[in-house]
Amino acid sequence: MRTADTWPIAANMLSFGSTTADGTPNVDAPAESWRGQLQQVADLGFTHVDPTDAWLSIGELSDARFAELLAVLKETGLTVPSVSTTRRSVIDAERGEDYLRFGHTIIDRAPELGAEVVNFGFMQALTPAQEKALWFWLAEGHHDDLDDRDAYALAVARIRELADHAREVGVDVSLEMYEDTYVGTPDLAVRFVHDVDRDNVGINPDLGNLVRLHRPIEDIPTMFEKVLPLTNFWHIKNYTRDEDPATGAYATHPTPLVQGVVNYRAVIRRALELGFEGVFVCEHYGSDSLGVAAINREYIREVLRGAGR
Repeated sequence: MRTADTWPIAANMLSFGSTTADGTPNVDAPAESWRGQLQQVADLGFTHVDPTDAWLSIGELSDARFAELLAVLKETGLTVPSVSTTRRSVIDAERGEDYLRFGHTIIDRAPELGAEVVNFGFMQALTPAQEKALWFWLAEGHHDDLDDRDAYALAVARIRELADHAREVGVDVSLEMYEDTYVGTPDLAVRFVHDVDRDNVGINPDLGNLVRLHRPIEDIPTMFEKVLPLTNFWHIKNYTRDEDPATGAYATHPTPLVQGVVNYRAVIRRALELGFEGVFVCEHYGSDSLGVAAINREYIREVLRGAGR
């Protein structure tokens, strides 16, 4: 059984972006560039990292470059309990087949990385309006067509394909909740996982993606109660949230876990009651995202200790 001190709590590499300072894609950057960024993670006391493809696309690295990444991880003392994909939907109309292929490559490489889970989602590339917004979630993004039965069937089939491959190498698959996708609400996420019908597929209850929206949302504890029984991995972040009934205005802002509208002390304890043993990945947007992730890591360990782990 995992304890508070041994639980894998990883930093997400989102804050570094997908290119170097001169605009070179990280997949083409020298290993020294990766080392410098990963060392910043290690310097903050992290021993685990999730190398999301929004930072470095593991599925697109050559074997030689993948070997360089393994060497850099070893040098910085970081282990990889999970790999997340971001905005690379396997049913993307233009590149879905490419993203499916990259997903299979990640799954093949997961055991060598030491990863126990690979995270997939159906969010797609930011729209021009989202790229211009102060916070991208304030502008309208991609919507999966909930009435398109063929597209839904394709989504189920491709996640099954990835899950069957993952089972062969001893890896789990998690599906990231994200608004306006086939796993965009608790009810939709539960339905989708049941339709996929694979015992190594679960939910990533990244409800921060919903809490931050400037629109009505379901009661937060109720949402978690629906998805926690199927949770096998967790992108964890928090937001302030204010609603003015007189004007219909909303205000949200990223915040450390302990300060936001989600009571993670209660939610994590409930997850443990339901048998959660998965990886936490600390995410945050704005300000010193990596520094906040380190604060969140220590908060999670304190909550785990308080829960007797």
